[in-house]
Amino acid sequence: MPIRWRLTLFIALVIGAILILLGLTLYFLSRSALLGDIKDTARSRAHAVARIVESGDGLDDVNDEGGFVFDGTFVIVRGPDGEVLRKVRVPAGAETGAVWQRALDTGEDALGTAEISGDTYFVYAVPVGPPEDPARVVVAGKSYEPAEESLGVFGTVLAAGIGAALLLSIVGAYFLAGAALKPVEAVSRAAEDMGEDDLSKRLPVANAGDEIGRLTIAINGLLSRLEAAFARREEALERQRRFAADASHELRTPLTSISGHARMLDEWAIEEDPERTKRSVGAIRRETGRMRNLIEALLALARGDEGSGLEVESHDLGAVAKEAARAARAAANGKVSVEYLSPERGIEAVFDRELVLRAASILLDNAVKYTQEGGSVVIGLREEDGRAMLDVSDTGVGISEGQLPLIFERFHRADPSRTDGGAGLGLSIARQIAESHGGEIRAKSIPGEGSTFTLILPRRPSS
Repeated sequence: MPIRWRLTLFIALVIGAILILLGLTLYFLSRSALLGDIKDTARSRAHAVARIVESGDGLDDVNDEGGFVFDGTFVIVRGPDGEVLRKVRVPAGAETGAVWQRALDTGEDALGTAEISGDTYFVYAVPVGPPEDPARVVVAGKSYEPAEESLGVFGTVLAAGIGAALLLSIVGAYFLAGAALKPVEAVSRAAEDMGEDDLSKRLPVANAGDEIGRLTIAINGLLSRLEAAFARREEALERQRRFAADASHELRTPLTSISGHARMLDEWAIEEDPERTKRSVGAIRRETGRMRNLIEALLALARGDEGSGLEVESHDLGAVAKEAARAARAAANGKVSVEYLSPERGIEAVFDRELVLRAASILLDNAVKYTQEGGSVVIGLREEDGRAMLDVSDTGVGISEGQLPLIFERFHRADPSRTDGGAGLGLSIARQIAESHGGEIRAKSIPGEGSTFTLILPRRPSS
């Protein structure tokens, strides 16, 4: 059963139960009031006549004109032996039963019912005289028929009203449920229009304060996160496709060179041209080394992408920087000055020493490559906002503003003529190492004046 009909049925049942309960309560309260009024009227008339009889004014005053029986009440005055002394408006064949006798016998008021001409009457008897020996008894009676007729009409009207109200409540509940579920239908239609290729659409929020509105907002938030996740997935896939294409291109070049030299050696160079053979063997060794370095870089990036665990401990970052500077100075062979500026005090941080040493070495190697002979490279340390920072500055060619955002992309070369056979993966590896520690690498440069790369590491491991 649809939710709309279930809500309609539930609301109709609740309203119906309330209407029936109120109707029954109202009916029985009205019945009690009407029947109580009949009893009160008969009682008051009996006492009024009894007072007249006790006053000794005579029974002639007990008549229609005295106002005792104008509302349909009959009165009978009996003597001590039950004889009728006076009667007013008594229906034909009236017999009040033993009520009057009980009043005479007990000396107290008595009440009961009597069937007179097919109608039920309420009868009230009042003894008149001394309590120990009442001489007379006054009997007053009033028919229940008018009240029952009124109750019948009232009950019919009440039942019809309840039925009409119940029918209106069903119709109203149906439209109310439809109005309440209208936002759900709108959300359903919007969700049906969505496809996995278009997650930019959002569900309509009719009322942000109700339950459906909050649910819709939560779903929209989920869609936003899914859209971002899909975008990241597409970006990752695109990077993987580009990475695979670039890697195959980079590997193809040394393989082509190795294959060419090997074929030449195999066909004629070994026997006919020893000098050419020596140069070919050297070229094969260089290209093999280049391939080895490229494969190692690719493996390093793959391990980083998989999130390989870090062996973090507390280390002196200055010692790592000093070791990297010493290796870079030896590799520069005096063509470029490499200087380490020791901080005033040691800077301790928690990191994987081998990986951070590699990142610092990459930054220094990159600075040396892009600095002309006679230039200088400086590595220094500092602290800022609770983070350790390693700065590598050079006086090289610099990087243009358009190239600066791309330098950390894999296989990107700012100046291919100065790469010395590099594959353009160094800065990508350095950035990956920094991010695996919860840090980052920043770069700033002025073309023609030099560049500064900053490796930023948290002093404590990221949670």
